[in-house]
Amino acid sequence: MAATALAGSATLVGGFLALHPGMRKRGPLAVGLAFAAGLMIVLSVVEILPLSLSTLRDSGVARPGWWTAGAFAVGCGLVLLIDAVLPERVPRARGDGGPGGPALGPAASDLVGSNRLLRSGLLVALVIGAHNAPEGLMTFLTMLESPELGAGLALAIAIHNVPEGIAVAAPIFAATGRRRPAIVWTAVAGVAEPLGALVGYFVLRALLPAHLLVLTLALVAGMMIALSLRELIPAARRYQTHRAQSLGGLAAGAVVVWVSLALAGSVPLPW
Repeated sequence: MAATALAGSATLVGGFLALHPGMRKRGPLAVGLAFAAGLMIVLSVVEILPLSLSTLRDSGVARPGWWTAGAFAVGCGLVLLIDAVLPERVPRARGDGGPGGPALGPAASDLVGSNRLLRSGLLVALVIGAHNAPEGLMTFLTMLESPELGAGLALAIAIHNVPEGIAVAAPIFAATGRRRPAIVWTAVAGVAEPLGALVGYFVLRALLPAHLLVLTLALVAGMMIALSLRELIPAARRYQTHRAQSLGGLAAGAVVVWVSLALAGSVPLPW
C-alpha cells in the first residue's frame, strides 16, 4: 500500500508543478496537453494493449483479440459518455490568495472562463483516475509477489504520473484561474492509485476470474486513446502559438513513457 500511495502521490507533484505561472500561457499549455496525449497513446499501444492480449492468450481464453477489442471499444464509449454528462458551466475566475500571489496574470486572461478547456481538464482527471486504479492494483500485486520488481514498477509509474498530474491541473487552473480546484482534481486522480489497489484486490478478484482482470487495462487504454484524439490533441492545437509546440509535446510524452517502461523492464531502450 505504501508503494501504491507513493506512486499515486507523484500525480499531485505534477499538479503543483502545473501551478507555475508559465503553465498559464498558451504555448506551455499546448505543450503540456500534447505531452499528455503522447504519453497516453504510447503507453496504451506499447504496454497496455499487448499486456492485455498476451495475458488472455496465456490464460487460454478463447478469442483474446475480441475480448481486448471489446474492452477497448467500451473504454472509448465511456469517454464519449463522460463528455456528454460533464457540466457546461465554468466557475467564475478569481484569485484564491494562495502562495505565490494572485492566481491570475495577464498571460492567462484569455484562457480564464474557457468551457472547452475546463471540460478537457475534467475529462483528463477522470480518465487518469480510471487509469491509475488498475495501475495501483498491478503495483500492489507485483509487490506481493516480488518486492524488488514491485519497487521498480512503482518508480516507473511515479515517473509518468508526474506529467499526468500536470495534464490534469494545467487546463483546470488556466480555465478557472484558481489553484484549489486544480489541486483537488489532481488529488482525486492520484488517490485512485491506492484506492484501485484495495478495491481491485478485495472486490474485483471476487467478481472476476483472475485472467479477466486484465480487461480493465484494455478498457482504460480505450479511454486514454479516445481522450487523446478527441480532446487533448485538438486542445493543444487550439492553444499553440507555433506548430512545433504540439509536435514537440507529443514526441516528449512518447519518450518519457518509453523510458519509464524501460525502467520497469517492459521495453528495451533504443540505445
